[in-house]
Parts: sequence; C-alpha cells; structure tokens
Amino acid sequence: MFKHVSAFIFAHAKQNTMKIDSLLHSKSIKAFSLGLLLLLNACAVPGKTDKQQQANTGIGKELNRPKLVVGIVVDQMRYDFLYRYWSKYGNGGFKKLVREGYNFKNTQYSYVPTYTGPGHASIYTGSTPSLNGIIGNYWYNRNNVTSVYCVEDKTVNTVGSTSKAGLMSPANLLTTTITDELRLATNKGSKVIGIALKDRGSILPAGHLANAAYWFDSPSGNWITSTYYMNNLPQWVQEFNNKKYGDQYLSQVWNTLLPIEEYIESSADDVAWEQQLPGEKKPVFPHDVPSIREKDYELLRSLPGGNTITKDFALAALSAENMGKSNYTDFLAVSFSTTDYVGHSFGPNSIETQDLYLRLDKDIEQLISEIEKSVGKENVLFFLTADHGAAHVPAFMQANKVPAGVANSTMLQDTVEHYLNKAYGTGKWIEKYTNQQVYLNRKLIESKKLDRAQVQQKVAGIVMRLNGVARAVPADQMQSTSWSSGLMERLESGYNAQRSGDVIVLLQPGWFEGWEGKEPKGTTHGSYSNYDTHVPLIWYGWNIKPGESSAEVKVADIAPTIASWLYIQEPNGSVGKPLQELMK
Repeated sequence: MFKHVSAFIFAHAKQNTMKIDSLLHSKSIKAFSLGLLLLLNACAVPGKTDKQQQANTGIGKELNRPKLVVGIVVDQMRYDFLYRYWSKYGNGGFKKLVREGYNFKNTQYSYVPTYTGPGHASIYTGSTPSLNGIIGNYWYNRNNVTSVYCVEDKTVNTVGSTSKAGLMSPANLLTTTITDELRLATNKGSKVIGIALKDRGSILPAGHLANAAYWFDSPSGNWITSTYYMNNLPQWVQEFNNKKYGDQYLSQVWNTLLPIEEYIESSADDVAWEQQLPGEKKPVFPHDVPSIREKDYELLRSLPGGNTITKDFALAALSAENMGKSNYTDFLAVSFSTTDYVGHSFGPNSIETQDLYLRLDKDIEQLISEIEKSVGKENVLFFLTADHGAAHVPAFMQANKVPAGVANSTMLQDTVEHYLNKAYGTGKWIEKYTNQQVYLNRKLIESKKLDRAQVQQKVAGIVMRLNGVARAVPADQMQSTSWSSGLMERLESGYNAQRSGDVIVLLQPGWFEGWEGKEPKGTTHGSYSNYDTHVPLIWYGWNIKPGESSAEVKVADIAPTIASWLYIQEPNGSVGKPLQELMK
C-alpha cells in the first residue's frame, strides 16, 4: 500500500511542479501526511493488529483448554434417577453436578438397539451404530457363521491374568473416538486411559490410540488389559492388584445405607419379580455376601463394592500417571458398571437399585473431590451421562395395571421357520436371532432362486402377527429409504448393512424379550422407548457456568462438543453438533 501511495504523490508532484510548495503547506496534504505517517508506523510493527484481534477472539498463542477431561458413564442410569432419589443424595455428588454444572434435561439416544456397547461407542465417537459398526454387544457374522462380541480380538493376549478375559481390543470399532482425535491432535502427547469393570465400557471409550484400557478379571480379581496396549502391567497396577480390595468388599454384608423403612421411593423389598443374587434364596436385605461368594470375584460386579473399586482404581490411575499435569490435555474415561448388573437383577423400582445409587453418589463425590484437589476445578472438565436406561419390570407394571409383557423369542423363531417351510419348502431358514434381528439363511434363499427382499417382507408379515410386536421392518427397506425423524430414523441409525440382520423387530412399549423356559424376572433394555433412550447429561468444572436446558440434544453431540472446546477435529464418523451455543 505504501508503494502505491508514494507513486501517487510523486506523479502528482511532477505534473504540478509550480504548486509543490503550496501543496506541502496546505491543510489537506498535512492531514494526508499524518495519515500516511500512522500507516507507516503500523507497518513498522508487523502483526500488532493480528495479535490484538487474536486476543479479542481468544485465538492466540495460548489456547484456553482444560488440563484434564473426565468422562463418567453410569451403566443403565435412567434419567429420572437424578431426581427420584434427590432428597437422599449428599451435596457433593449428583446434586453438586446439577447445581454447579450445566444440565441437559432432554438428552436422547437417536438409534436402536440401546445396549452397553453401542452406548459407549456413540458417546465417544459422536456417531451411531450405522457408522461406528457397534450394533450391539454381540452380533452375527455371516462369513464366519458365529456370534461376534463387540470388543473381542483373538489376535491379542491377556495381560495381568491367565484367563481369556483379556482377548479384547477396539478392532471392531469402525470410526475414531474423541479420545483418538485428542491423541492425534497432540502427536500422542495427551494421555488417554479407560477404566470399567466391563471390558467394553473401558475399551470403546479409550479408543484405538489409548495409552491404556483396564477392565476387571473375575477369575483373579485383578485389573487387566491386553497386548493391544502393552505387554506388562505398570508397577502401580500390580501394586493395586496385590492389595486385593475385592476380598475386602466380598467379606462385607450388603445392608441398606439408611434404615430400610426410609426407602419410600422404591417398592417392597420382597417381591416376586426380582432376581436374587447367585446362591441366595430370596432377593432381600441384608444380602449375606460372605456366605454366597464363590472362589472367584464375579459376585463383586453385582455389589456396591464394584463401583467403589472402580473409583479407587480411577484415582490410582490419576495419581500414578500424573494425569492433568502436563502441557497437554489428558482424558480419563470411567464407566461404573455395577448399576447395570444390579438393575438387570432387581429392576429400577427395587430398594437394591436405590441403595446402590445412594452409595454411588458418595463414590462420585469422592472422585470429583480428589480430582479437583489434584488438578483444580478450573482445570478439569467433567461430563456425566449413561449408555442407556432401563424398562420397568413387566410383572411390576402388570401388578399396577399398566400394559407390559415379555415376548417369547423362541416362539418367534419357531413360528417364522414353520411358515417359511410351508411357503418355500423345508430348510433351516433362520441362521440367528439376536438383538431383535432375524438373520436369514441367504445361501438357502439363493439356492432356491428366491428374491431376498420378498422373503424379508414375508418374514416381517409373519412376525407382525405375534403378541407384543409393534413393527417388523425388512432390511431392504432400511437400505432403500431414508428418514429424518421419528422411530424409523432411530431404526435407520442403528442399522449397519454389513453387520445387521434381515428383519428388525420392534416390540410394544413396556415389552421386552424373554426365552422359553426362563422365568421373566428383573429387567433389561434395548428398545426405542424413552425409558431406554432418555439419559442424563451434565457438564461440570472448567469454564462451565451453572444452567439447564430442556432442548432435545443427542448423545452423539457429546464428542463434537468436547472437540470444539479442545480445538481439535471431531471423530471421523461424528454426526453430532457442538452444544456450546445452547449453554450461553
């Protein structure tokens, strides 16, 4: 710019040599010269304006990021559990998060089926099963004619035990996670660790590039990992395992934290629809744990000590790995699995479930308190959510005159086989029925020169006749049509063409599946209904101002929200949106 202005002055002076002196003393040229001087002065300090602009927008040399992100997932936590037991929670756990954090009161899963594997995958990938490939805890592999567990990996070995519980990795996860993107963005300078009793609750959040993922081994009572991550347990993990905390928790009788008559938010203690702990005669307090424990540590998963040992191990990892103390943002992913085990056995209206949440409240209080002491509240970003909710026990609902029931999965398969045999000839028409999906024998269909889409439609029509079925959808319809809202959008988001079945079955609200010969006790999850899809989502700590919103948001929004705060790329299959605009 200075070059062009100078050329203009000299050209103008050459054309007007007789008026140069008067021009130099005129008010207009003085003003012009002053402006030119200011421009030259700005040019003499390159970048000053840019730096000022960066400071104003927050994009400068020092980006404002938390030193640590802590993801807390409570397995099978219905949204209403935040408030159902509110009067009995302490002030430092769930209440602290709600009062001092930002609470999204209408957070929904946008797909079915709603299981543990898909839930953890969706939280951390910002995507749905249709993209990340985790369509269930298990699914059927047509090529190998076998069931696949969501985190199984037979190419790796167990580290920390002689059992096969460590033959696990994130190999079946098809997309990156927010934890992967953090590692990539910092050239692996950030530290990422996943922790849960369940392997899938640890591995899927930690992602492909984690420093470590640890889960609980029932035969040994150890926290273990696999050779996917390391060849030997760190010294601090070995020392933790050697303390045998599991024995301590299994030597204690599980009685209620409060006098049992104060559990007015729950149904009676002795009811027919609750499943007792293994070895018990009745599902009632007190649970005499020492008298029913076996040689292994499996029972710990269904006791409050399962959550407590998870909290203890997470704090040990925080300290030993110096998380939140480097120049990079670290990420600690913690999942509390015991709530799912207890929920399945006793149901959401049981005193056991309520007592477990009152005790978990204290575990979360200690987790938050210790992390804040170590890293500082201003330096750590927490979020709390759940991988799915849970249905009311159908027998409980029926006792209260509310429609509900258990669909017989064995009858469904037998009925479909019977009608297909009549329509197309004798054969084994169903290879597998799992995740409420029918996997047809495609080789048999091809050998009989049948149209697969027509057979799928035939099966859907048969299934629709069965008690408790709301809808049956052929896979061909999933691949040829797209939906932007409602039930079918959830179904489409849970469908993966390579891994899903040929016909997807949806049950009526209040219904879930059972098997012939098995007494339907306890509860489960997996449906499109709000009791399974509506979960908590609370942000707390670093840069979070207290507030709440009733706007509908998706679980898939969590990962891109974190990505926006950390100034990193969102996961490569992310379909969510950052939530910062709603939090202003």
